Amino acid sequence: MIHPLDPEDAKVTAALRAMVSASKGARPGIEARAQYDALMESVSPRGDVTFEADTLGGVPGLWVHPAGWRPGEAIVHLHGGWFNFGSAKAYRHLVGQIAARAGARAFIPDYRLAPEHPFPAATDDVRACYEGLAERDVHRIALTGDSAGGNLALGLASSSNATLVGVAVVSPVTDLTLSGASYETRADADPLFTRPQVAELVHSYLGSADARQPLASPLHGRYAGMPSTRIHVGDDEVLLDDSLRYVERAVAAGVDARADVWMGMPHGFPASIGRLKAAAQALDAIGAFLTERLLKE
Repeated sequence: MIHPLDPEDAKVTAALRAMVSASKGARPGIEARAQYDALMESVSPRGDVTFEADTLGGVPGLWVHPAGWRPGEAIVHLHGGWFNFGSAKAYRHLVGQIAARAGARAFIPDYRLAPEHPFPAATDDVRACYEGLAERDVHRIALTGDSAGGNLALGLASSSNATLVGVAVVSPVTDLTLSGASYETRADADPLFTRPQVAELVHSYLGSADARQPLASPLHGRYAGMPSTRIHVGDDEVLLDDSLRYVERAVAAGVDARADVWMGMPHGFPASIGRLKAAAQALDAIGAFLTERLLKE
């Protein structure tokens, strides 16, 4: 599904491009983690959610509780940050926007980050977190995630026997071989990333591991048995083809999968809730999908 660019959103994204143009392609080290967390902390908060620290499957993290959440079901949100950045606390406001729309509580695990903890540390953590939910008698589980978190969500859904009701991800990194054509076709349009920059971030995560193995690159993984899947992605992203090729292969395998492409939108645009109309529309769609899947008998 293609979503046209709203004229007011075009003005906002133009201002964003001007603001970040000087830093495009920069390779931040781990010293930039605080800056990244501050950026995600700035997401517009909701007043109808609460937060609670907890540990699931030995993995620390944060619960996001909307009003009227239902026992026996939960969302697990896997945060973005190119496997090198991000935290549960920093993502709580974005996940609060999702959880409130879905009417379901969400857990954000603080999975281990690269380069201190390279692949497969993060994948091990998210699997342990999922198994920890089942041990607490939570059996209706949906996965959400953004960017690297989308990679982890799709990898968990396809590589395990997890009984998931649905997966909704934003701009997932599905192919760590970086073979998508949009690294070239969107090279100028993307205001944030370049292929050389992404290659360095991926290398710090993978080390010497094979990028084609399914747990690293869900694009090359198993599709049969995948739950209903929705992907939202900006048309101006070098990661565009990571989403489109994934959905194409999933549909060919008989999966209920769909990509929503938002024209003129950069990577991570739903975090601009309150500034971009497209952000609210994408989050509303994700919330409606999750509600439908979690309540489906």
